[in-house]
Amino acid sequence: MAIVSAFTLIRGVALFHLTLAVFFLRNPKLIVDQNIVFLLGESMQLPTPRDFNKPSAATALISVLFAFLGISDLTSLSLDDELAERYWGTQTPVRLAFLFILTGYSYMFKEGGMFARRSNDHTFYTGNDLKNSIVFTWGFLELTIWFWIFITLRDERRQRAVRLIEKRKAEQNML
Repeated sequence: MAIVSAFTLIRGVALFHLTLAVFFLRNPKLIVDQNIVFLLGESMQLPTPRDFNKPSAATALISVLFAFLGISDLTSLSLDDELAERYWGTQTPVRLAFLFILTGYSYMFKEGGMFARRSNDHTFYTGNDLKNSIVFTWGFLELTIWFWIFITLRDERRQRAVRLIEKRKAEQNML
Protein backbone atom coordinates (compact mmCIF):
# COMPACT_ATOMS: atom_id res chain seq x y z
CA MET A 1 0.00 0.00 0.00
CA ALA A 2 1.30 3.43 -0.91
CA ILE A 3 2.08 6.03 1.71
CA VAL A 4 0.56 8.80 -0.40
CA SER A 5 -2.43 8.23 -2.67
CA ALA A 6 -2.22 8.96 -6.37
CA PHE A 7 -4.86 11.68 -6.18
CA THR A 8 -2.91 13.42 -3.41
CA LEU A 9 0.19 13.34 -5.59
CA ILE A 10 -1.78 14.76 -8.52
CA ARG A 11 -3.11 17.55 -6.30
CA GLY A 12 0.46 18.31 -5.28
CA VAL A 13 1.61 18.44 -8.90
CA ALA A 14 -1.32 20.69 -9.81
CA LEU A 15 -0.49 23.08 -6.97
CA PHE A 16 3.17 22.99 -8.03
CA HIS A 17 2.08 24.00 -11.55
CA LEU A 18 0.08 26.90 -10.13
CA THR A 19 3.11 27.95 -8.07
CA LEU A 20 5.33 27.80 -11.16
CA ALA A 21 2.76 29.93 -13.00
CA VAL A 22 3.05 32.65 -10.36
CA PHE A 23 6.85 32.56 -10.38
CA PHE A 24 7.08 32.64 -14.19
CA LEU A 25 4.75 35.62 -14.22
CA ARG A 26 6.37 37.62 -11.42
CA ASN A 27 10.01 36.55 -11.14
CA PRO A 28 11.29 33.92 -13.60
CA LYS A 29 14.90 34.48 -12.47
CA LEU A 30 14.00 32.79 -9.19
CA ILE A 31 13.34 29.56 -11.09
CA VAL A 32 16.56 29.78 -13.10
CA ASP A 33 18.58 30.36 -9.93
CA GLN A 34 17.36 27.19 -8.21
CA ASN A 35 20.09 24.76 -7.22
CA ILE A 36 18.40 21.78 -8.88
CA VAL A 37 18.27 23.60 -12.23
CA PHE A 38 21.96 24.41 -11.92
CA LEU A 39 22.91 20.92 -10.72
CA LEU A 40 21.00 19.01 -13.42
CA GLY A 41 22.02 21.50 -16.11
CA GLU A 42 25.70 21.26 -15.28
CA SER A 43 25.68 17.50 -14.83
CA MET A 44 24.01 17.05 -18.23
CA GLN A 45 26.18 19.81 -19.77
CA LEU A 46 23.17 21.82 -20.88
CA PRO A 47 23.23 25.60 -21.23
CA THR A 48 21.08 27.83 -19.04
CA PRO A 49 19.06 30.30 -21.11
CA ARG A 50 19.42 33.99 -20.32
CA ASP A 51 15.86 34.77 -21.46
CA PHE A 52 14.47 34.06 -18.00
CA ASN A 53 16.35 36.84 -16.18
CA LYS A 54 13.30 39.14 -16.28
CA PRO A 55 9.60 38.77 -17.06
CA SER A 56 8.80 38.76 -20.75
CA ALA A 57 6.03 37.77 -23.12
CA ALA A 58 7.42 34.23 -23.31
CA THR A 59 7.46 33.80 -19.52
CA ALA A 60 3.92 35.19 -19.35
CA LEU A 61 2.77 32.59 -21.88
CA ILE A 62 4.53 29.84 -19.90
CA SER A 63 2.78 31.13 -16.81
CA VAL A 64 -0.63 30.95 -18.47
CA LEU A 65 0.07 27.41 -19.69
CA PHE A 66 1.14 26.24 -16.24
CA ALA A 67 -1.93 27.86 -14.67
CA PHE A 68 -4.17 26.18 -17.24
CA LEU A 69 -2.53 22.81 -16.61
CA GLY A 70 -2.85 23.17 -12.82
CA ILE A 71 -6.48 24.28 -12.88
CA SER A 72 -7.52 21.58 -15.35
CA ASP A 73 -5.80 18.91 -13.24
CA LEU A 74 -7.51 20.14 -10.08
CA THR A 75 -10.84 20.22 -11.88
CA SER A 76 -10.47 16.66 -13.14
CA LEU A 77 -9.82 15.49 -9.58
CA SER A 78 -13.34 16.58 -8.65
CA LEU A 79 -14.80 13.85 -10.87
CA ASP A 80 -16.41 10.75 -9.42
CA ASP A 81 -13.75 8.32 -8.15
CA GLU A 82 -14.40 5.74 -10.84
CA LEU A 83 -14.29 8.34 -13.63
CA ALA A 84 -11.22 10.00 -12.16
CA GLU A 85 -9.46 6.65 -11.95
CA ARG A 86 -10.23 5.90 -15.60
CA TYR A 87 -9.24 9.43 -16.66
CA TRP A 88 -5.90 9.37 -14.85
CA GLY A 89 -5.31 5.77 -15.89
CA THR A 90 -5.25 6.94 -19.50
CA GLN A 91 -3.82 10.43 -18.95
CA THR A 92 -0.75 9.38 -16.98
CA PRO A 93 0.85 7.15 -19.66
CA VAL A 94 0.32 9.88 -22.26
CA ARG A 95 2.06 12.43 -20.05
CA LEU A 96 4.85 9.97 -19.31
CA ALA A 97 5.45 9.35 -23.00
CA PHE A 98 5.47 13.07 -23.79
CA LEU A 99 7.82 13.90 -20.92
CA PHE A 100 10.14 11.01 -21.76
CA ILE A 101 10.42 12.19 -25.38
CA LEU A 102 10.94 15.83 -24.34
CA THR A 103 13.56 15.05 -21.72
CA GLY A 104 15.33 12.58 -23.98
CA TYR A 105 15.32 15.06 -26.85
CA SER A 106 16.77 17.87 -24.74
CA TYR A 107 19.64 15.63 -23.65
CA MET A 108 20.32 13.45 -26.70
CA PHE A 109 20.22 16.25 -29.27
CA LYS A 110 22.20 18.84 -27.26
CA GLU A 111 25.40 20.23 -28.69
CA GLY A 112 27.88 17.38 -28.51
CA GLY A 113 25.10 14.93 -27.69
CA MET A 114 24.59 11.45 -29.06
CA PHE A 115 22.29 12.48 -31.91
CA ALA A 116 23.42 16.10 -32.40
CA ARG A 117 24.27 17.38 -35.86
CA ARG A 118 27.97 17.11 -36.56
CA SER A 119 28.62 20.34 -38.44
CA ASN A 120 30.83 23.29 -37.64
CA ASP A 121 28.40 25.92 -38.88
CA HIS A 122 26.35 27.76 -36.28
CA THR A 123 22.96 27.56 -37.90
CA PHE A 124 19.72 27.64 -35.97
CA TYR A 125 17.53 24.57 -36.00
CA THR A 126 13.91 24.40 -34.92
CA GLY A 127 14.34 22.55 -31.61
CA ASN A 128 17.45 24.35 -30.36
CA ASP A 129 15.54 26.26 -27.69
CA LEU A 130 14.41 23.00 -26.07
CA LYS A 131 17.97 21.92 -25.32
CA ASN A 132 18.57 23.79 -22.07
CA SER A 133 18.75 23.16 -18.35
CA ILE A 134 15.29 24.54 -17.53
CA VAL A 135 13.46 22.30 -20.02
CA PHE A 136 15.50 19.28 -18.97
CA THR A 137 14.99 19.89 -15.24
CA TRP A 138 11.26 20.45 -15.62
CA GLY A 139 10.87 17.39 -17.84
CA PHE A 140 12.98 15.20 -15.57
CA LEU A 141 11.15 16.21 -12.39
CA GLU A 142 7.74 15.86 -14.03
CA LEU A 143 8.74 12.49 -15.48
CA THR A 144 9.76 11.30 -12.03
CA ILE A 145 6.58 12.42 -10.29
CA TRP A 146 4.28 11.13 -13.05
CA PHE A 147 6.01 7.76 -12.96
CA TRP A 148 5.40 7.69 -9.21
CA ILE A 149 1.74 8.54 -9.85
CA PHE A 150 1.52 5.82 -12.52
CA ILE A 151 2.91 3.17 -10.17
CA THR A 152 0.62 4.31 -7.34
CA LEU A 153 -2.46 4.27 -9.60
CA ARG A 154 -1.61 0.77 -10.76
CA ASP A 155 -1.12 -0.42 -7.17
CA GLU A 156 -4.38 1.17 -6.02
CA ARG A 157 -6.25 -0.41 -8.94
CA ARG A 158 -4.83 -3.84 -8.06
CA GLN A 159 -5.78 -3.43 -4.38
CA ARG A 160 -9.30 -2.37 -5.33
CA ALA A 161 -9.65 -5.45 -7.57
CA VAL A 162 -8.47 -7.76 -4.77
CA ARG A 163 -11.00 -6.21 -2.36
CA LEU A 164 -13.77 -6.62 -4.93
CA ILE A 165 -12.88 -10.29 -5.47
CA GLU A 166 -12.84 -10.90 -1.71
CA LYS A 167 -16.19 -9.14 -1.34
CA ARG A 168 -17.73 -11.26 -4.13
CA LYS A 169 -16.34 -14.46 -2.57
CA ALA A 170 -17.82 -13.48 0.80
CA GLU A 171 -21.20 -12.75 -0.81
CA GLN A 172 -21.12 -16.09 -2.64
CA ASN A 173 -20.34 -17.94 0.60
CA MET A 174 -23.29 -16.22 2.27
CA LEU A 175 -25.67 -17.72 -0.31
